[in-house]
Amino acid sequence: MVTRTNGAAVDAVNDKPVWFITGCSTGFGRELAIQALEQGYRTVVTARKPDEIKDLAALGEALVLQLDVTDQKQVDAAVAAAIEQFGRIDVLVNNAGIGYFAAVEESDEEQVRRMFEINVFGVSRMIHAVLPSMRHNRSGFIVNLSSIGGLRAFPAVGYYNATKFAVEGLSEALWQEVEPLGIRVMLVEPSGFRTDWAGRSANEVKQPIADYAETAGAWRAQVRKASGHQPGDPKRAAHAIINAVLAAKPPHRLPLGNAAFEGAMSKLDELRKEFAEWETVSRGADFPKE
Repeated sequence: MVTRTNGAAVDAVNDKPVWFITGCSTGFGRELAIQALEQGYRTVVTARKPDEIKDLAALGEALVLQLDVTDQKQVDAAVAAAIEQFGRIDVLVNNAGIGYFAAVEESDEEQVRRMFEINVFGVSRMIHAVLPSMRHNRSGFIVNLSSIGGLRAFPAVGYYNATKFAVEGLSEALWQEVEPLGIRVMLVEPSGFRTDWAGRSANEVKQPIADYAETAGAWRAQVRKASGHQPGDPKRAAHAIINAVLAAKPPHRLPLGNAAFEGAMSKLDELRKEFAEWETVSRGADFPKE
């Protein structure tokens, strides 16, 4: 017998929810996997290099799998293995992602396409893979890791911003489609956290353009310098994400970190102010009312 609470299936025989997390080698993914396992959740722990996450198997009921979200065969195989092992997937966390530092004009198309392939199409592949079983169960929870950069853009990361804006739009449409089916969707929008995002997982422009030194160049240097010293704590973030998933009324968007919250509120104020200033022009674009 299966009952459902807040969009997550609960098996009367085994009430431990099944979490499936991508990108568990470092950062949010690894910390989420640790905390999920420590809380007794059955957890599918995935990474491109499984040797980097095999130690997590000792923490609880874990299924450690190789997964490159750009590889459709690996995506399908991992989801099938998870369902075969645990019977279902209750919570999918789309965490795998990379960054890229370059002004828009400086950006290398190959690097940009690779980032879109991971950050956008990787998320899409995972969603497509888990939705059939979630729809069948009429339950499930999809957590998509976005960024404060998915709400407001910054110099030097324009194309990274574009990937996260895409995830935001995809997620907003998705929750309107699947919530009537018992499936919840949440965006997580962190600011600066002490992960490897600005170090190991973010390449940068090889031939900078001098004209962007004071904008994209300065921002790139600032972010690189702060790497390892960001105010955000990945452990606290993972705890917040798990608690939000378990909440009676989970948010659609969860900014994490003071800079994320303040940046989001500031963006709302900026939009409201500018829209109001141009309200007459905006409304005047319709055919006159008869």
